[in-house]
Amino acid sequence: MADVRVTYDQKADAAYVYLVGTQVRPKVARMYPCDPVEVGGMINLDFDEEGRLVGIEVLAASSKLPRHLLDAAERLDVDGA
Repeated sequence: MADVRVTYDQKADAAYVYLVGTQVRPKVARMYPCDPVEVGGMINLDFDEEGRLVGIEVLAASSKLPRHLLDAAERLDVDGA
């Protein structure tokens, strides 16, 4: 199975789905925003220089993504306190 990394910031209610290897930080060359009216929120598709989809940013993630995915995501809003 391919490596997919998901990060989630509960305070911002924003998630990012990385579609590249876990050791690679994708270089985004172009971002395509999906129509927020049509999808009921803001979803941005990130593409690299070759036009490959490298990541998906999901705002209002708690209403767009399955709870089990957010629960398993790497948390960005936890400061270790």
